[in-house]
Amino acid sequence: MRRFFAAFDREQQALTDLDRRSGDGDFGANLRFALGRARTALENTASATPGDVLDTVATAFLHTGGTSGPLFGMWFRQLAKATRAETIGVAELARGFADATATVQRLGGARPGDKTMVDAMVPASEALAGASGSLDEALDAAAAAARSGAEATADLLAKRGRASYVGEVARGVLDPGAVTVALLVEAARTR
Repeated sequence: MRRFFAAFDREQQALTDLDRRSGDGDFGANLRFALGRARTALENTASATPGDVLDTVATAFLHTGGTSGPLFGMWFRQLAKATRAETIGVAELARGFADATATVQRLGGARPGDKTMVDAMVPASEALAGASGSLDEALDAAAAAARSGAEATADLLAKRGRASYVGEVARGVLDPGAVTVALLVEAARTR
């Protein structure tokens, strides 16, 4: 999570700018609040499994405003359930991503092509499900798929979320939720 915290710190203004151009502009502030709570909670934790860390992050996101915060919270919560062991393999991670992504889709009603975080979650999940190599190779494939999915949102007309209210104005703008998913998966890589 430290790598994601650092990536978010670097990209917070860019994410806020994306949301300002396609939504209500509160995305970066809401994520900063959630991640601040998560950092504080994790600093006060002696040692934890990956599942414990993800559950702590989930709780922080679930107490965040906006729509994206609780959706990320549920995503992390489902991912935490699949990562309770000390070591995580490709199969466990793939199952966790699939369950977490399905939960976000069910709760938020988004599908690939709707210009939401799901546009990065689904390709990352599919890349993990199809991975046959090492965990590092699987995460590399998932990160590339998430980034590609996030970049493709620029060409989409939003069908869900705040960006759907502004129609064509948001075309050409990346979805900040999808970009955040790409940052998360990229940060999860171990190399």
